[in-house]
Amino acid sequence: MHLLLVEDDPRLGRQLERLLSADRHVVELAATGTDGLDVIDAGTPIDVLILDVGLPDISGIEVAKRLRKQGSQTAILMLTARDTVSDRVTGLDAGADDYLVKPFAYAELAARLRALSRRGPQLRPNGNRWTSGPIVLDEARREVTVDGRVVDLTRREFGLLECLLRHPDQVLTRGQLIDHAWPLGVAVTPNTVDAYVAFLRRKLGPVAGARIETARGTGFRLASPARWPGPTPVA
Repeated sequence: MHLLLVEDDPRLGRQLERLLSADRHVVELAATGTDGLDVIDAGTPIDVLILDVGLPDISGIEVAKRLRKQGSQTAILMLTARDTVSDRVTGLDAGADDYLVKPFAYAELAARLRALSRRGPQLRPNGNRWTSGPIVLDEARREVTVDGRVVDLTRREFGLLECLLRHPDQVLTRGQLIDHAWPLGVAVTPNTVDAYVAFLRRKLGPVAGARIETARGTGFRLASPARWPGPTPVA
């Protein structure tokens, strides 16, 4: 992946750059929040932003907020020495996708990067809206509609549908769905995923729900509108 590491500790920055490069990532290194924002503003394609919270100019929290306000969908992994629940909540609410507390083992950082990479492309068509036939998911409003009818989904059901909409006609394993819809570190069984998919199908209704197909022994996929029976729904 193409990574941007924003870390003001020169020794840690160089060490992580060396390790990440050895894992065949392309690494951009910045020492301040302003420099990190400049890299992204310059149009450099970044898959994951590894962002230290305690920066000398503006905090990592502020960097994340600015990026999300600008509409950036780059995945953000925050690094911080703070380990209270309120600190983690603040980081996630600012727009971080994951949170890693210092000191950490490099193996854990690498694993979290792999999990973020499995979540797929971050670019979102139609701004914050994903559509497939009559299904419309609005991320900004946390709202799903089917044929204009609002569907009340839980956080996990919403995450599952979002993941499926991002990858039409692609079989997603239960592991990939867990990575996207459940917090890291939460133990989730394959049977739990199956149960939530069943809940989601029922809430979407008999027509839209049936478009979530089971790939036996692997996972699930959402059929694209072109594969729906009858007239192709208007996206």
